Amino acid sequence: MNQHRRDLLKYSAIFGLMASAGLISEAQAQEWNKAAFDGKSLDEVFKAFGAGSPEKSTAVTLVAPDIAENGAVVPVGINTTLKAQQMAILVEKNPSALAAQFFIPSGTEPFMTTRIKMGQTSNVYALVKADGKWYMSSKEVKVTLGGCGG
Repeated sequence: MNQHRRDLLKYSAIFGLMASAGLISEAQAQEWNKAAFDGKSLDEVFKAFGAGSPEKSTAVTLVAPDIAENGAVVPVGINTTLKAQQMAILVEKNPSALAAQFFIPSGTEPFMTTRIKMGQTSNVYALVKADGKWYMSSKEVKVTLGGCGG
């Protein structure tokens, strides 16, 4: 099956399930930023978000393991004390830097957790948009080969 067709089916199903569960509105589903997901570098993703150079902030906490034994399922989370509007996870050395983007409805707790795929040891970045400005935190996550520390 064509990879583009698989991606279309996958994302259509995910958006449909999230919208039917009330997790996202139709307007939010239309805000998908193709340029950001196609970005190959951090700078390309920052540009697509209109983030310029995000400010490092202690109000943004990236929760990720120091060592990930399986790069296919790396648990990552973001906590913040800011009134977040959006959150994103970037992996510097992945073929596509943007791993995930989340829209945070007003009145909800600004916290998220997910699993991402990492091809190799890399810096992982948590981005948070609050009051129209982007903030970030980062951490190096070491990926082992088959859990053997390679």
